Amino acid sequence: MNALRNKVQLIGRLGQDPEIVTFADGNKMAKFSMATDDSYKDKDGKKVERAYWHNVVVKRQGLVNVVETYITKGQEIVIEGKLTNRSWDDKEGNKHYITEVFCNELVMLGGK
Repeated sequence: MNALRNKVQLIGRLGQDPEIVTFADGNKMAKFSMATDDSYKDKDGKKVERAYWHNVVVKRQGLVNVVETYITKGQEIVIEGKLTNRSWDDKEGNKHYITEVFCNELVMLGGK
């Protein structure tokens, strides 16, 4: 049952080209946002569509290389990973919070 804890799967499109961060030791990390779509009918029967934005982080080096080489803005992908939360203080001392998906699997579905 542990394999089902904190697991997320998303199908969506990239909102921008991935940002690749290279560390001093040569390892890389990829970051990008992706949108997933949802729709429902409101109380009047009118269809309402909405996009949800997700921050995605890729740290597995082989997968970072795939993202860096093949993934671009607007591309439809499937990701699997886990949700993480972190916080930081800015220069003015304000605390910020972010939820990210740490991706461990990725499948390319097609072009724009």
